[in-house]
This record gives sequence, C-alpha cells and structure tokens, in this order.
Amino acid sequence: MPLMPVILTILVILQSGLIVTGGAVRLTGSGLGCPTWPQCTKGSFKPIAHQAQGQLHAWIEFGNRLLTFVLFFVAVAAVIMTIRASINRFDKRRVRLLAIFQLVGILGQGVLGGITVLTHLNPIPVAGHFLLTIALIAGAISLRQRMLNRPAVELSETETVMTKVLLFLTLIVIVLGTVVTGSGPHAGDIQARRFGFDPRTVSWIHADSVIALISLTIGLLLILRISPAGQSKPFFAKAVKIFFLVCIAQGGIGYIQYFTGLPELVVGTHLLGSALVWCSMWNVYVMKSLAKK
Repeated sequence: MPLMPVILTILVILQSGLIVTGGAVRLTGSGLGCPTWPQCTKGSFKPIAHQAQGQLHAWIEFGNRLLTFVLFFVAVAAVIMTIRASINRFDKRRVRLLAIFQLVGILGQGVLGGITVLTHLNPIPVAGHFLLTIALIAGAISLRQRMLNRPAVELSETETVMTKVLLFLTLIVIVLGTVVTGSGPHAGDIQARRFGFDPRTVSWIHADSVIALISLTIGLLLILRISPAGQSKPFFAKAVKIFFLVCIAQGGIGYIQYFTGLPELVVGTHLLGSALVWCSMWNVYVMKSLAKK
C-alpha cells in the first residue's frame, strides 16, 4: 500500500482525535493535571510521583500533550511527501500551503494550549483551542482529498449557495457548542472560570441552530433528488446523505446529554460527534472546491 494515503489519513484521524482527548482532559477534571507549560510541573516535562494534582489527572493531561507531538511528526511526513509528489501538479502551490498550514497550526496549538493552562482554563482560549483544531481538520481533509485526486463536482448556482450556507451554519453550530461547553459544568477543573451565560438558554439556542442545519440539509437532498443534474452527482449526494445522518445522530446525543444531566460518557460521545459532523460537512464542501483550478 502506498504510504501517502496512509499518512494523510492518519493526519485527519489524529487532528480529529485531539477533540476527543481534549474532551477527556476536561471531562475528567484533568485540565490542570499539568499545572504549567511547556513543562508538566516545575522542573519536569512529565508527571512526577508526588504531584499534588494526582497521578491520574497528570497522565491524562500529559497524554494529550504527547498526542500533539505524534501529530507534529505525522505532519512533517505529510509535508515532505506532499512537496515530493506535487512537483508536476497544477495545484502545487495550494497543496504545499495546506501541508505547511498543518505544521504551523500544530505549533500554534502548542502555544494556545500553554495559554489555556497558564490562564487556568479560561473558556476563551479553551474555545479557541477547539476552533483551531476545527480549522486544522478542514485543512487535513482538503490536503488528503486533493493529493488522492478524489472526485470533484460542478454544482448549480442553487446547490453552490446551499452548500456554502450549510458550511457556514455548521460552523455557527460548532461555535455555539463551545459557548454551551464554556457555560456548563465540565470545565476541566472545579475552579476554572465559565462564560457566565445561562446554560439552559445557550443550550436551546444551540439546539435551534442544529434544527436549522438539519432542515437545510434536507432541502439540499431534495434538490439533488428531483433535479436531473443533481442525480448525475452520486458522490456528492452520498456525501450530503452521510452528513445528514451524522447530524441526526449528533442531535439525538445532544438531547440525551441535556435531559440526563450531562453524564461524562455521553458528553464525550457528543464531542466525538462534533468532529464527525465537521469532517462530513467539510467532505461535502471540498468536493465543490476541488472543481476549482
């Protein structure tokens, strides 16, 4: 098996995995398991036996930091392979910038993670940490789909507008999700600051945006179904259907966590779902963008 598809796929998986491991840090109250940065504790880059915050919390936070290092080396490999494989490509400059963005973004994640720790889990850098991951996931998917020459589609004006609106609304849903998270009880540490919004109010605003997103997705699916031109785009229609199903599942998990009092396991599943929602949406969007030279 060629190595490039494997490396680019691992890159997407690891970028998405940061959302899950970061959520595990927060949900287990391990946000300050390593209370300083770049060291875990003063004088040590790894947890120490007498650490006051507790060994388990320290290793959970330390494990999240280690994943960033693994991700960095995978990104380095992706950059090298992309540069070598793109010499004769028409989109050489674009794919190389996408690959370099992964490296720069991962370094930015390290700095932002340090700010998060040093500000004692202030919800603003915590949300920023998450949103930068979202941007890096989008870049990793775009890089993978371009380098592997995935199918591109030419959309009608209506389909193009709806796809762009879907992408924008998905981003709104995710941003609102960070506000809900920053207003709720799972702060990563009992003394961490919160946004101060009413959790119930922001949760329902977030839920309403999800309903709007699902409704618009149904609209795009109907257009693709009834339009002869839409029926000629099976790869695109399948990607939209996958996005729709992921949104339905994610919405269901969201309601379950709300009405069951935010149990950690369900909240963690919802975090995984947020990564899948974004991955599936960007996969829809990138099919359109691939058609542009």
